Amino acid sequence: MTQTTTQPNPTTLPPSQHRYADIIHRLEAGGSMLPDTPENLMQIIGIYKAYAVPMDFYWRDLLYIAEEVFLNPLPAFKYFLPKSYLDRQNSYAGDQSQLRVWRGGGEAHPELLDFIQRGETRTMPKLFHHLWHDRINMEFAEACMRAMLWHHELGGKFDDYLESDEYIANCDRAIRAYFKGNPLMLGLYKLFPTLFLEQVRQLSYYANLGLFWEVMAPVFLEMSDLYDEGKMTTVPQAMEFLVNGIFAVAGRPIYHHVYIRGECYEIIPKSKGFTWLYEAALPYVETVFYRTAPFRGTKSYNAQAKQVPQDQKDFHYGILYADVFPVGSAGIPPTLLMQDMYHFLPDYLREYYQQHCRGEDDQLIQLGITFQRSMYNVTSAVIQALRQALCYPLDDPNPKHLQKNRDFFEAQMDRFLRPEARLNDIQRPDYR
Repeated sequence: MTQTTTQPNPTTLPPSQHRYADIIHRLEAGGSMLPDTPENLMQIIGIYKAYAVPMDFYWRDLLYIAEEVFLNPLPAFKYFLPKSYLDRQNSYAGDQSQLRVWRGGGEAHPELLDFIQRGETRTMPKLFHHLWHDRINMEFAEACMRAMLWHHELGGKFDDYLESDEYIANCDRAIRAYFKGNPLMLGLYKLFPTLFLEQVRQLSYYANLGLFWEVMAPVFLEMSDLYDEGKMTTVPQAMEFLVNGIFAVAGRPIYHHVYIRGECYEIIPKSKGFTWLYEAALPYVETVFYRTAPFRGTKSYNAQAKQVPQDQKDFHYGILYADVFPVGSAGIPPTLLMQDMYHFLPDYLREYYQQHCRGEDDQLIQLGITFQRSMYNVTSAVIQALRQALCYPLDDPNPKHLQKNRDFFEAQMDRFLRPEARLNDIQRPDYR
């Protein structure tokens, strides 16, 4: 995937009066919300690499659950990936890929395979690793999936289809085929059809998120390789690479197939035309970066306490708003992700944390803050991509067009006027 560098002309507009005017001017110049410093670049590229390796497990296991585990009433081994899914070729890596984003292989990442064998402890059977919780934390991936399901109205036409008669008929065929010869489960399905349909809807979001992350893993791995080769030297270059990636894979099909006794059942056929950008990427950013939901034990869900907004659109618990310091508690999804990323940190990021942090005990918090910086850069890429799709080029000579761009950027920055937003924090190098 080739890189392009935006070369906007200096703006002819008067200075913005927005609270984040400096950041808006930076976006108008083709930059990112994250300041362009070598330290910031090193942090975000290092964390992209550390995120991509467990993500390589996430997408494979999400698809395995959606396609093979399906409605297993006791899915005790759903996190035990079979070799066929570890060997499954990524659509954007390896020699077989039609659009090769990462120059590495299409099978599971070598560092991931090594970690599956040895974990943090030593080589032993998968079951022991699992019981010792010495494994990739798929609970984080499932939390992201459930957030997308909860904020389901964001997914273009995807969610509408999940309520359609065609979808329900597809589910019915697959459910009956899966429980063929099992009168108990077929009887339960007859009694509680909606319960089973809702489970399949959730599995369709497993597939949606798995297909989304199948793209992002090779994108982040390629960015890491380019940085190691000295070919990615600025934060705007990193952001522009992401913008190019968004447009390159925008039309990737989003679908849900189930495999039952060797036969494929199309729950959501590729022919429906659902695409990666509108049905997966944009809903994911809105859901996980901005909204999500309060983590268990951190807020009261009692309506009288009024600690949780009444309207979903007012949820503000995503990584762009997160206070990382008190989050490091057992079972909190971001903490699980930080633990996963910790295993795959590049040496230069480990050395950075040793120099600037409070030793090993502080590293998960620092990982979270670095991850927050990196997701502000990803969000910048999404904002620039939307501007490119909905508004005008940054170097457009027409002042009216430049004003339209500014209005768009200011509207995006309005979302960070909440006191919880960390946009001001990431401008400072001492935010650690």
